[in-house]
Amino acid sequence: MWEQFLLYAGIGKDHILDLDMGLDHLLFIVALTVTFHPREWKRVLILITAFTIGHSATLALATLEIISVPVNLVEFFICVTILITAIANLFSAEKINTRHLWLNYLIAMFFGLIHGLGFSNTLRALLMGSSDLLTPLFAFNLGLEFGQIIIVVLFSFIAWISMDIFGIKRIHWNLIISSVIAGMALMLIRDRIPGILS
Repeated sequence: MWEQFLLYAGIGKDHILDLDMGLDHLLFIVALTVTFHPREWKRVLILITAFTIGHSATLALATLEIISVPVNLVEFFICVTILITAIANLFSAEKINTRHLWLNYLIAMFFGLIHGLGFSNTLRALLMGSSDLLTPLFAFNLGLEFGQIIIVVLFSFIAWISMDIFGIKRIHWNLIISSVIAGMALMLIRDRIPGILS
């Protein structure tokens, strides 16, 4: 059982860190956190937790086949969440007020629901024919969270070097990173439109 737990936790971690399979989720996490300075790690933690609550809910529901959404539609809307988040970043002020912050938490949780459906597609394929669902589900989710933490820590370190060492202004850092993410999201959306039209 412990070996099975470690196996699925590893798959979850690798899924979100894989630049091919997990690029969309990676882009979303970076877009979610880019407006914050690394010193605001508590706010980032709350934001990532809100996203986690959202995607954990639909990951469980979809893996247990309580809800079902077409894969192509889920993949398309995941890219839309990235684009919306990146564009919202471009219009956000250098400092976020408390009301705006709570709105960010709610949006992160809502978008997490969509991303959870995407994660479930991978897990369901792995569990095909398996009688034990709860242990792999919990382990896979834990692996995803560990992968997210790695992304946030690495990106925060790069942000700290860029802003505190090289002196890039926070507003410019946000503008550069969010613009790149928005451009990449548009390309992903373009690539996935044929899938929802077929």
